[in-house]
Amino acid sequence: MSFVVAAPDMLAAPAADLARINSALSAVNAAASAPTTALAAAAEDEVSAAIAALFGSYGEAYQTMTAQVAGFPDRFVQALAAGAGSYASTEAANAAQNLLNAVNAPTQALSDVH
Repeated sequence: MSFVVAAPDMLAAPAADLARINSALSAVNAAASAPTTALAAAAEDEVSAAIAALFGSYGEAYQTMTAQVAGFPDRFVQALAAGAGSYASTEAANAAQNLLNAVNAPTQALSDVH
């Protein structure tokens, strides 16, 4: 039998940290949306307009990509929190089983039933 030792609070703390980081990244991406997608041309010639449009398309691609991956950190935080809950439940069940075994040991010894 293998043993795994995990402290649920050691999983909950990183989950909270990741949630704060994700919130900060979302705010930064929202603030960067307009400046990175709506670029003004440096001059009124065709080349400046084309370069501004090119850089604007890169900004739009970045915003599209961040929108697509925005849900991943939330799901990862939920998985960490669920893992912490599972470890806590398992530890509680193991403790209860150990207590039950200790209580039943004298009876099992007398009846020779295992």
